[in-house]
Amino acid sequence: MVNYRYLGRSGLKITEIIYGNWLTHGSQVENETAAACVRAALDAGITTFDTADVYANTKAESVLGEALKGERRASLEILTKVYWPTGPGGANDSGLSRKHIMESIDGSLQRLQTDYVDVYQAHRYDLSTPLEETMQAFADVVRAGKALYIGVSEWTADQIRAGHALAGELGFQLVSNQPQYSALWRVIEGEVVPTSAALGISQIVWSPVAQGVLTGKYLPGQPAPAGSRGTDTKGGARMIGRFLEQEQTLRRVQELRPIADELGLTMAQLAVAWVLQNQNVAAAIIGASRPEQVAENVKASGVTIPAELLARIDEVLGDSVVSDPAETARTAPGPR
Repeated sequence: MVNYRYLGRSGLKITEIIYGNWLTHGSQVENETAAACVRAALDAGITTFDTADVYANTKAESVLGEALKGERRASLEILTKVYWPTGPGGANDSGLSRKHIMESIDGSLQRLQTDYVDVYQAHRYDLSTPLEETMQAFADVVRAGKALYIGVSEWTADQIRAGHALAGELGFQLVSNQPQYSALWRVIEGEVVPTSAALGISQIVWSPVAQGVLTGKYLPGQPAPAGSRGTDTKGGARMIGRFLEQEQTLRRVQELRPIADELGLTMAQLAVAWVLQNQNVAAAIIGASRPEQVAENVKASGVTIPAELLARIDEVLGDSVVSDPAETARTAPGPR
């Protein structure tokens, strides 16, 4: 079964493996398969589920809500997000304005078939809305009982620090940040993690397997396997392209296989277990297009990677690792 960890400096426990439905529910897989994946997650002991209103333009939330219908709500932790455009893409259909937040939380709750979400997350930082307006709206969402906690996603250390200060003034907790993090993508380690740790904020990390690269299925000099994210024209190929273009990185990933074998893990399990070694990481989000993938990935929970093997991983990957903290701001959206 999956271990639990506290989320930030709060009393909320979440499973250290979270089931997420980005790029799958309402898009890559049929609803019946999506429901089977959710059932596999529940059967494996996962009680924490992450989604966002933008995933499949709101369809992913609806699919998740339907799949979780009938489960005891108090036994689940449901996380969703707000920022990116939804609906027809009108002038106020994106961002972190009070108008968009207040309308988006109601839409998310309706689609998820629940009265509240456990964590409501700012999917990105909004350069076009005063932070005070955004945090006041989040405070009102919490006071209305529509969200228990507030989190952010892909915020810089300075943005997290400013958001945390305002949250304290407004009487609610900022408990989490959701960044990309993997053995290949470590941009949060230099600034975001130390800042978050000092403020009592956890990381809930996405893409711990680097969009699939760390599973070892992408071989240097060979085309991406049929049906993989590397061939997904709906967005997956764009996200993974940065890694697939670097044959040296793909060769180095293959050199991780003996380390995984030594630990009795698959390559995917090694990748997920690696991010969980970071004490500031509360959970790793996994996705799945087949139920058996869920059952395999949860085996990373509770794994301890010895220090000497962590050092070997660093040595193998070498300068293929991206660690520049400036990447968080560089990849962020500009003013709306």
